[in-house]
Amino acid sequence: MGPTAAGKTEHAIALADRYPVEIISVDSALVYRGMDIGTAKPSPELLADYPHRLVDILDPVESYSAGAFCSDAVAAIQEIAARGRIPLLVGGTMLYFQALQQGIADLPEADQAVRAELDAQAAEHGWPALHEELRHLDPETAARLKPTDAQRIQRALEVCRIAGEPMSALLATTRPPLAAEYLNIGLLPADRSLLHERIAQRLREMIESGVIDEVRRLSAVPGITAETPAMRAVGYRQLWTYVHGENSLEAAAQDALVATRRLAKRQLTWLRSWPDLNAVDAFAVDAASQIDGLVRMWLANGA
Repeated sequence: MGPTAAGKTEHAIALADRYPVEIISVDSALVYRGMDIGTAKPSPELLADYPHRLVDILDPVESYSAGAFCSDAVAAIQEIAARGRIPLLVGGTMLYFQALQQGIADLPEADQAVRAELDAQAAEHGWPALHEELRHLDPETAARLKPTDAQRIQRALEVCRIAGEPMSALLATTRPPLAAEYLNIGLLPADRSLLHERIAQRLREMIESGVIDEVRRLSAVPGITAETPAMRAVGYRQLWTYVHGENSLEAAAQDALVATRRLAKRQLTWLRSWPDLNAVDAFAVDAASQIDGLVRMWLANGA
């Protein structure tokens, strides 16, 4: 696991050269066909030599979710393990890792009528008042939300009204979809500036490699709009504005750079609180040997 541009693929390939592993991608954008440059998707040549499960499995007009990922990943893990090999999960979509290892709560679907009612209450009384209501119904959830966090307050109250019980209680009963032992290795750069340099360099290379034409081609596909989930991926969302004449290339590229840095920050925040994480400095000279040592020790202990 690691933030964007931390070198996850390179380390995965190194492990594949040493151990009987098969790679499963944990990336919400790599699932889409035709989204190659902007996702930094491994080249066709590399994918031929080192096949990645869950890459190029959907068209960009389709949606994907943490639940769908869990279903696909569990099937891949079981098939790989049945052949006596080791599933190697590689990526940066932390929500997918969390869903796989900790499970997904069985929460009710959104109800537009309930949401409209909550919106009307908020318009009249303000979201802090609804936060106070949530504090009485679900104090655990309310404690981690700001009184102005409209989207999350609305969802928590919606769950309370539909399910008749607090969202925190439903989350507490969540179970992982697969009983498995995980060795969690996180690439956490000690020097954030090095990561920012790599992110900037990668963006420059994407533009030179034709990501603008890729976004232009995707935007012409019937059914794809700026709100299509695939097009809301970091980078695509910002460059879309240039392709459609809403922004200059320089401004769109700067927006993409800022958004990618923010994504990396969110990914690192997830990782720093990850249970049982084996942290490795992504850019340490001996990072590869540290990872190799962790895997050898894990295997020696009978994993």
